[in-house]
Amino acid sequence: MTPELQARIVADSRDRVGWLRARSRGITATDVATLTSENAIARAADAKLGGGASFGGNAYTDHGRRREPEIAAWVAATHGIQPSSALFRAEIEQRHLATPDGIMVDGGGTVTLAEIKTTNKSWRSIPRNYLRQIWWQQYVLGAERTLFCWEEHVDFVPVHDEPRSVWVERDEVEIAKLIRLANGLIDELYHRTTGNPVPERAPLPTRRRPERNMYRALALSD
Repeated sequence: MTPELQARIVADSRDRVGWLRARSRGITATDVATLTSENAIARAADAKLGGGASFGGNAYTDHGRRREPEIAAWVAATHGIQPSSALFRAEIEQRHLATPDGIMVDGGGTVTLAEIKTTNKSWRSIPRNYLRQIWWQQYVLGAERTLFCWEEHVDFVPVHDEPRSVWVERDEVEIAKLIRLANGLIDELYHRTTGNPVPERAPLPTRRRPERNMYRALALSD
């Protein structure tokens, strides 16, 4: 991993308390997965602020947690992408966060990621919510492509001898949409938690990094 990427690590999922606290202060790939359009921003804000029914996991998520290290080992052995548990921030907007399942940086500095899922469904294509997660991770880490790897199971028994995988290339058009929606979610959170009008923002590529405590909404643990 390059020193520049190392400097952008803000937490590690092995420290679950610290990881969850850091995630609460930004917009993650999980948040972005739900942002299908501007109409979804309000629901995403509800979830971010703890509204609605909470999800503490189930047998399927427990199975995914058990299988992920095994699948990650397969990814490392077959593609050289090493497992990762680090939460990264974007280069410019520090509230844009992502925790990819695997990272590889080649000698030229090109970043490649891995995303791992388990499923009891037979997918004909990658579900759109997972594509949004992948594109967001690529944006946050500056990656060019992602190996999407999944293991199908029936009654929690893997169907195939090896996981299935496909490459997902970086898509600047989709990434631009996600950045716009994520910033809309930040603005919605700011307005809800302060009652104040949202400050004007310059376009993302040109504006400076925001002051650390500019948005009270994403410092919920303070």
